[in-house]
Amino acid sequence: MILINLLPHREARRQQRKNAFFAGIGMAVLFGAAVVGGWWTLVNAQINTQEEHNQFLSNEIKRLDAQIADVATLKAEIAALKARQKAVEDLQADRNMPVYLLNELVKQTPEGVYLTSVKQAGQQVAIAGVAQTNERISEFLRNTAYSSPWLERPVLVEIKAQSVIIAGSKDQRRMFAFVMNVTLKRPPAPGSAASAASGAAAAAPVPAASTATR
Repeated sequence: MILINLLPHREARRQQRKNAFFAGIGMAVLFGAAVVGGWWTLVNAQINTQEEHNQFLSNEIKRLDAQIADVATLKAEIAALKARQKAVEDLQADRNMPVYLLNELVKQTPEGVYLTSVKQAGQQVAIAGVAQTNERISEFLRNTAYSSPWLERPVLVEIKAQSVIIAGSKDQRRMFAFVMNVTLKRPPAPGSAASAASGAAAAAPVPAASTATR
């Protein structure tokens, strides 16, 4: 017996191909959606990680800024304390400066030189006096320049000859009036002097021990 298919088989095949096409498209869409979803999840996780890292860095930067501010404050306080300490040391040193000045003037003034005025303004000292000869004034300048540990940089401002009446008589004598400026050295602070002495003692060579031979 012969069977004849009278159904529209071409339409059925076309419908099958269409269904298979749409199924493939659906699978591709689902696969693409899965890929995009995985990519978005990965990118979102990386963004969150980077944001956490940025937040950590921001917190660390703020902490370091606070520490830097504290260090700057400490440096300012240390500088203020050092300035205060130096002011106190200068005051202590200046308290004895007139004594050093008068002592040095007594030591360095040669015979034949008579001081009539000594004025101190800080480290600068103006000295006025009279001398028997110009050589005595030159000797006084040399003494204050090279022989005094407290006086330095003498400058002769003025010198002129004048007649001076000798005490106890009416005789006049030719003298040389002069005005000079000199700088008074500031003595070293006790702490710096002690440290310098200890440094010099440490740097001094140790003598080798001698061995006695028979």
